[in-house]
Amino acid sequence: MQKYFMFKELGTNYRREIIGGITTFLAMAYILVVNPLTLTLSSVEDFPDALRMDYGAVFVATALAAAIGSIVMGLLGKYPLALAPGMGLNAFFAYTVVLGSGVPWQHALGAVFISGVFFFLLTLTGLREKLINAIPIELKHAVGAGIGLYITFIGLQSAGIVVNNDATLVGLGDLTAGPTLLAIFGIIVTVILMTRGINGAVFLGMIITVIVGMIFNLIDTPDKIVDTVPSLAPTFGAAFSSFGDSSFYTMGMLGIILTLLFVDFFDNAGTLVAVANQAGMIKDNKLPRAGRALLADSVATTVGAVLGTSTTTSYIESSAGVAAGARTGFASLVTAALFILSLFFFPLLSVVTAAVTAPALIIVGALMVGSLGKIEWTKFEVAVPAFLTMIAMPLTYSIATGIAIGFIFYPITMIVKGRTKEIHPIMYLFFVIFILYFLFL
Repeated sequence: MQKYFMFKELGTNYRREIIGGITTFLAMAYILVVNPLTLTLSSVEDFPDALRMDYGAVFVATALAAAIGSIVMGLLGKYPLALAPGMGLNAFFAYTVVLGSGVPWQHALGAVFISGVFFFLLTLTGLREKLINAIPIELKHAVGAGIGLYITFIGLQSAGIVVNNDATLVGLGDLTAGPTLLAIFGIIVTVILMTRGINGAVFLGMIITVIVGMIFNLIDTPDKIVDTVPSLAPTFGAAFSSFGDSSFYTMGMLGIILTLLFVDFFDNAGTLVAVANQAGMIKDNKLPRAGRALLADSVATTVGAVLGTSTTTSYIESSAGVAAGARTGFASLVTAALFILSLFFFPLLSVVTAAVTAPALIIVGALMVGSLGKIEWTKFEVAVPAFLTMIAMPLTYSIATGIAIGFIFYPITMIVKGRTKEIHPIMYLFFVIFILYFLFL
């Protein structure tokens, strides 16, 4: 085992890898609660229950997808990088596709499955790396920041801090309401823990908020802690049912599949590079075993869609495990084992409300917006498409719209500025695709 994971070459041991794996799990364990609440649209009161996904099944699918993805990454990629259903991508799945476009969740899972298969094929051919390299770095950063704003907006809504206002579209909610006060408390606690640099701050913040919520009778107390694993039957294989429905084969679904592909492209690649760089694994500007690592998330996405969850991708929270000493894929196996163990604690996790998860959404959004500092805002031809990409996501409640607008404006501003030689030919293809996206979708 030590030889396979190159413990000696990387200067690590079992103790450091186990601690690193546990730390990564604590940092990203919030997804076990946030993902089921997001995909089941729990914060949307007037949504028909018959059209919602089953909470228990999504919980199991989330844990299993995270475990399988992390195992593949650990054994094949050998990186201390854990995977789970991605934040932003789950919001796109639930709020843009299912709620906004009225697409059945079975169709949405079908789109995730197809995107995972495409991802797998693109990775095998090496085309995936070429497509990533064709996108200008400014737009990559803008997409990440835009998703961060989008997630934060959803978190503020779930907390009741931002509400609908007929006069101004949005306004400040009732800050004296119990659930809203609990969410505000959670935000303050999580910010303090994050500022202090405590490992697993987001997860610990949620635990503290739950305890306080129970004390003030804002959250139901669970009647048990450990129980049998919920049934996966309501979502398992549901993705395949969409392939026999003619309504699945539309330009709208094609746009959804392309958006899932695009967002996961940069989410996974950016996280992989960031974590590998932090661990000191990048040599001569090259990433060892990059193909294998990229293959892990495509496998995890495909399997996750079959199980019943949105796109599975690499988690930047893995950097917490690296900071704690993790250097090899063995740490990812430890994280995977903890996700499997969490399946038996469903009763304890199922009482968590939107007021508890809202702080996690807001804090993760704040972290993602950090990429704005890497954009050259003094260059107007770059600043405009980057800004439109970022701001359009929360304002239109659509990640796809933000991406489309930015990709349309980038060639325009660069051509007018006389920087045509810097535009990759693939960007012109994207320009045409997104023009058609607005015309026909």
